[in-house]
Amino acid sequence: MKYLPLNPDIFVQNRKRFTDRMEKNAIAIFNSNDELPMNGDALYPFKQNADLYWLTGIEQEETMLVLFPDNPDPKYREVLILIRPNELKEKWDGHRLTASEGQNISGIKTIVWLDSIDAMLQPWIHLADTIYLNTNENDRKANLVPVRDYRFAKEMRKRYPLHNYRRSAKTLKELRAIKTSLEVEVIQKAIDITDVAFRRLLQFIKPGVMEYEIEAEIWHSFLSQRATGTAYGSIIASGDRARTLHYVSNNEECKHGELLLMDFGASYGNYAADLTRTVPVNGKFGRRQKTVYNACLHLHQYAASILKPGISIIDYTEKVGDEATVVFQKIGLLRKSEIKNEDPENRAYRKYLYHGISHYLGIDVHDLGTRTEPIKAGMVFTVEPGIYIEEEQMGVRIENNFWITRNGNKDLMKNIPITVEEIESLMKPS
Repeated sequence: MKYLPLNPDIFVQNRKRFTDRMEKNAIAIFNSNDELPMNGDALYPFKQNADLYWLTGIEQEETMLVLFPDNPDPKYREVLILIRPNELKEKWDGHRLTASEGQNISGIKTIVWLDSIDAMLQPWIHLADTIYLNTNENDRKANLVPVRDYRFAKEMRKRYPLHNYRRSAKTLKELRAIKTSLEVEVIQKAIDITDVAFRRLLQFIKPGVMEYEIEAEIWHSFLSQRATGTAYGSIIASGDRARTLHYVSNNEECKHGELLLMDFGASYGNYAADLTRTVPVNGKFGRRQKTVYNACLHLHQYAASILKPGISIIDYTEKVGDEATVVFQKIGLLRKSEIKNEDPENRAYRKYLYHGISHYLGIDVHDLGTRTEPIKAGMVFTVEPGIYIEEEQMGVRIENNFWITRNGNKDLMKNIPITVEEIESLMKPS
């Protein structure tokens, strides 16, 4: 890992939060993700299962976690399972965690090697009445590949058909949505790294630069600050390409007179930052560009003002839509007749703002959380309204990350330049 060691109390607290929700005399088992083949003898870069990481802080493949709070032997109430270090394998693939390193990262005292876990796991399961197994219950999930969690669940039900089974993911969806202060410290570090990169870009961007050159600058800045890399594929979209929400080709020239939409964020300690800024390629907003940008900034500030405990994402999005309707009429995008005759299921403002306003943020850039329950203190959200105008070949989006507090929220990106004046000032040639 490139980042400095995290405080293991993050993972100690997370496990405590989960075990406090377990039924009596229950055992929970978590698995790492698969190593996936790419082509030939190559593998895709390994990415740890987010739930396992949230509970342990371990990034290494072939890892398991067993939680059994009522185990009669206190030594085995929480067990971290690691692949046994092998001298020959390490000559090819590099260092594998020792027992002491696993303890230091996770805060778990009992380490068991993977090649010996089968014989130990069976008697623990025989002592338990209920087994918690994990699957991916992110609402955005679209992958139907039978990954390790699903294969493991199928095998466990086959071997132990008379036990009661529970879904760990249902509990984790609630718990992971509420960040501890220690988790927010790591998110803030990812944000601070992203801030440095953005300020660097404001001095780098000019007419003629290629989108991929800007992406390269982001990677350079992130890695030089100990980030693992980007938290997601960077969107570097100049001109009309900014209207494509998930534009990742990043292979075109940035031209004089265009706006450049940049959506990127650092990953630090496996926690994500998620920033969007829209800037003028030539360093100076045109009159119409400034009008649209300030309208988007107004929507951003309005959304932030109502994002607080008690409101649901659905109601919050509807209120922002009401405000967008007023704003879009003011800047000449909507006529009164279009608003009066709009379809309630496809409101008029959706022609120019066709995505959600906020999503959960954490280990996953689209982190776990419910859309129907009221927002609670401790959650972290993006706020990212946009205005996309096909007729003007223009797209603007502004995004910051907010930590929900008991009385409102805290803008974790408050130090990152956001106004027209701040951006233009920092883009002036030095």
